[in-house]
Amino acid sequence: MKVREFQTEDTPQLVHLMSQLGYPTSLEKLESRMANIHSQPGYHTLVAVLNNKVVGMAGLCHNLFYEYDSCYVRIVAFIVDIDHRRKGIGEKLIREAEKWAIKLGATHIMLNSGNREERKAAHKFYLNMGYTNKSTGFSKSLEDKHSLKSTKRP
Repeated sequence: MKVREFQTEDTPQLVHLMSQLGYPTSLEKLESRMANIHSQPGYHTLVAVLNNKVVGMAGLCHNLFYEYDSCYVRIVAFIVDIDHRRKGIGEKLIREAEKWAIKLGATHIMLNSGNREERKAAHKFYLNMGYTNKSTGFSKSLEDKHSLKSTKRP
């Protein structure tokens, strides 16, 4: 198994992984999404390949801190194929993500993971990899145009 940079030809194999991550998509949508992501200089995608098959993916984003005079990398997508878990693939992907972050001068690497029951094993994995459960995340959909209306004050 090896970890390498994403190549456009990997996209069809990522459709299945995105579904396992809980975000089903079509090949056409993912091709467009990956083209948009990789047009941005701060993004980087790693894939784990076993026997010429993509079995894992780490989507990374390099950012600047507001709080500190340094930068960080956020793991924004991370998945190992369900049939290939607990074989060291996730650990290798995380280590390669950390190497990329260090190469960029990042002082921290972080990720968010949903609070769903099916994510408990992933949470244990992250803790075993040295990550700490440090914050609670919040999200709000802005697709509903009503949520964008300004609130009137008396």
